[in-house]
Amino acid sequence: MERTADPDAAAPRLVDGVPRQRPRPAPLAVAAAREPARQDTPGDLTVNPASATAPAVPASRARPASALAVAWGVRGGGQRAWRLLPSPGGTPFTFWYAAVLVGTSLVARYATPSVMDVLYRSSSTDVAHLVRAPLAVLVASALWVAGGVLTAYSLCFLLVLTALERRTGALRAAGVFLLGHVFATLATEVPVGLAVLAGRLPDGALHRLDYGISFGVAASVGALCGLLRPWVRWPVLAAFAGMLLEDLVAFTDPMTSAGHLISLAVGVACWPVLRRGRPAPR
Repeated sequence: MERTADPDAAAPRLVDGVPRQRPRPAPLAVAAAREPARQDTPGDLTVNPASATAPAVPASRARPASALAVAWGVRGGGQRAWRLLPSPGGTPFTFWYAAVLVGTSLVARYATPSVMDVLYRSSSTDVAHLVRAPLAVLVASALWVAGGVLTAYSLCFLLVLTALERRTGALRAAGVFLLGHVFATLATEVPVGLAVLAGRLPDGALHRLDYGISFGVAASVGALCGLLRPWVRWPVLAAFAGMLLEDLVAFTDPMTSAGHLISLAVGVACWPVLRRGRPAPR
């Protein structure tokens, strides 16, 4: 009869009379073996030490985005609010046009009144100048800011043209601005010329001083509203149109006020063209 070796006999006995105990697995290993692997879900406060490198930041503690940046559609909210302003690479038309306006505003600030009177009159889009040199005065009249750069229209120019150019590109933004400027100018000055020919207005109306960027800005506002989210689009459009209507009712400068409303309508009419195949914002 063969005898089999006792497996426990070969192992040394540490303490006589005390049976040898099997080694216990680590507590974490037991928990991992008994519980199935869990996936991280929103609201789960348990952090997996093997995969998580840092605790998640609750959404309520996140930095609030800039309301203006979100309303204007700038991605990144407050972290990229600088995109509300023009840049030479992202919005070349708005940036360099604004630089030209700053230069002409400095000339208007430091030049003598007699020199500025000559410059303004030679740049005016009145009927007399439109008949003689239409292209020259249409361009020259858009190089001056009535009241200087520290006006509401100057701030509106920067914010609106920058947002419009980032969504549509430089060519479309420039096209909207120039279309509103030219169309509103002709729509207000041609009736003046016809009224002078009919004898309803004096000959002095042919030399009415008219210059500035307000027609182009109003057209750009109307165009940009079509690219904004609906909850921003309609309040902005209604507020701007209401302001223009208030100026028209006041009858302080009815021709200019009518031109603003016409240019705003021009911008709104550009919605289908601007929404079709527009480039990604830069």
